[in-house]
Amino acid sequence: MRHDIKLKYFKTRLEQRLKEITAEQQRRKDGTAPVELDQARIGRLSRMDAMQQQAMAKAAARLTDLEKQRIQSALLRIRADEYGYCVICEEEIAQGRLQFDPSVLLCISCAEEREAG
Repeated sequence: MRHDIKLKYFKTRLEQRLKEITAEQQRRKDGTAPVELDQARIGRLSRMDAMQQQAMAKAAARLTDLEKQRIQSALLRIRADEYGYCVICEEEIAQGRLQFDPSVLLCISCAEEREAG
């Protein structure tokens, strides 16, 4: 267990963001409804615009789902006394990196290595 970071602070931030995401997902449900193809009711450009908005909403939902998974994983690592350690090399993740993104999984070295490779 790391003693140099305030686990309660990070846990609170993660739980708050998880609540925000859950509320956001409830609001977005309308944006992913199927696009109606009745040409008598809407024109071609309106239909194309609706389909584009739907695709953007689905992409945003996928990113939100990934963030939610990272947060849930971070909360599990807190409970297991493994929070703040890189999941690859098991070295400590810098506190500044955790401040920026409390759900981060990798230390800066492993993140850079993963991006390069």
